[in-house]
Amino acid sequence: WRQDPKRGNWWLEFGNGVLVGYWPSILFSHLREKATMLQFGGEIVNTESWGTHTTTEMGSGHFAGEGFGKSAYFRNLQVVDWDNSLVPVANLRVLADHPNCYDIQGGINRVWGNYFYYGGPGKNTRC
Repeated sequence: WRQDPKRGNWWLEFGNGVLVGYWPSILFSHLREKATMLQFGGEIVNTESWGTHTTTEMGSGHFAGEGFGKSAYFRNLQVVDWDNSLVPVANLRVLADHPNCYDIQGGINRVWGNYFYYGGPGKNTRC
């Protein structure tokens, strides 16, 4: 994310400078000064009325512990600070409400910076 310093619009940037789209600043008037937290989230909707969990997959359908090549992931997590500079996300915390169905594992290293693996198959023998 980058904020246009002249108009205040927020741009989504992918990779090294590929601008994907923007959101007008008026949509984020409550963030005019700053944000106090950043949250990522995922949700699976289970419409089964008899309590059987859905078979809907999250991410790649593999649990976080299966790692690179199997699990879905986000890496090099960064935020835009007060002077429009990219800074690494600090104090990354992860939470999974139903870890036997879907889970998440965070970490940090020199190549990927802050990252997390996430996902799961949904309905399985432990879920």
